[in-house]
Amino acid sequence: MTKKSATRLTRFGLACLISAASPAVFPAFAQNSKMVTQPSANPAGLSYADIADMADKAPLVATVRIRNIIVIKPEQAGNVPPGHKRLFVEADVSGLIRGEAGISPLVTYLYDAPTDAKGRVPKLKKAQMIVFARNGGRPGEIQLIAPDAQIPATAAEVERVKGILSALIAPNAPPRITGLGDAFHVAGTIAGEGETQIFLRTENGDPVSLSILRRPGQAPHWAVALGEIMDEAARPPEPGSLLWYRMACSLPATLPARSVRTLSAQDAEAARTDYGVVIAALGACGRTRTPS
Repeated sequence: MTKKSATRLTRFGLACLISAASPAVFPAFAQNSKMVTQPSANPAGLSYADIADMADKAPLVATVRIRNIIVIKPEQAGNVPPGHKRLFVEADVSGLIRGEAGISPLVTYLYDAPTDAKGRVPKLKKAQMIVFARNGGRPGEIQLIAPDAQIPATAAEVERVKGILSALIAPNAPPRITGLGDAFHVAGTIAGEGETQIFLRTENGDPVSLSILRRPGQAPHWAVALGEIMDEAARPPEPGSLLWYRMACSLPATLPARSVRTLSAQDAEAARTDYGVVIAALGACGRTRTPS
């Protein structure tokens, strides 16, 4: 292909992609009024939760090498967050991490790049990136699932993304948690003894429950069960695991009144205290970006 032909192709692809970026076809940019912004083009320090948020939502995850970028004129770019410029990106696909329908060897997409104090965009040409996307309206077009859903493809980051995706698609993957169900508390026969069980609501209806045991002179012991029965093998989730992410990033800080509506005032207070043990043990979700 001649340089002149390649230029024509780039301009044609840019025009097509901009025209496709309507609220119906490209909601991540055209419709979302709560745009996510990243302070730099190299979002170092993204947490497990940040990556899991994007991986869980993206039907297409790939590593790419950016071939060319074109800064879109403001009058064509539409609603761009302050401190950003919208780029038309051409990239060669170097690896497909997730995508049942496959992917073209050359892809194009839009990316909102943060600018520096002088209004300049980062040097992205030849950069190796991981993109979290969905297929676009035309062959070779993809759409990032969020304005910042492009991260540097370091070896460590690629392995982390692969690990999270493997956990997400595993047959025994924990379900998405949508809230808390009923809580129950049974006091023991001696002071300081008791057990609380709390049921979680899940997106697919699969049972998930918490159990918190108290014994005199011992620290509270809690566990989570993925199933109907809480057996002796149940344990708290490992920090940085998918189950931990589902819980730490989805559970409310306190036990809502509806979860203890059938309990006596004393049992309800005990259940709230025990639920606090779980939340404290899980720790902060650790997000550094707002999932769109």
